[in-house]
Amino acid sequence: MKIAHVALWTRNLDAQVAFWQEVFGGQSNERYLSKNRPGFASHFISLSEGPTIELMALPELDDAPANPEFVGWAHIAMTVGSVKDVDEMAQKAQAHGRLLSPARWTGDGFYEAVMADPDGNRIELVAG
Repeated sequence: MKIAHVALWTRNLDAQVAFWQEVFGGQSNERYLSKNRPGFASHFISLSEGPTIELMALPELDDAPANPEFVGWAHIAMTVGSVKDVDEMAQKAQAHGRLLSPARWTGDGFYEAVMADPDGNRIELVAG
């Protein structure tokens, strides 16, 4: 078995698509608008390897209280390459005001940095 895709609820679909394209080189399909669920829109982002990411939006998410548990995921870990690659991506994230935790060796042996996407969801940038 393998993961076919992971899904992320977002309040700003366009910002998320741009983020995944710019930061991780993702390729997006055309916007899907559901005929069965009014207001539901999504994009699938394909990365160079691994599962695709379905970015999903509903109008009622815009009206929801600012609760970080309501949209998104706890975090996703992206293997981005070498220690140098993690450092470079962390520097870019810092320059864009998205870096939450600088690159470091964790207690369980990972070299990682943590950044945020446009909704504030955490993404671990991991060497590997």
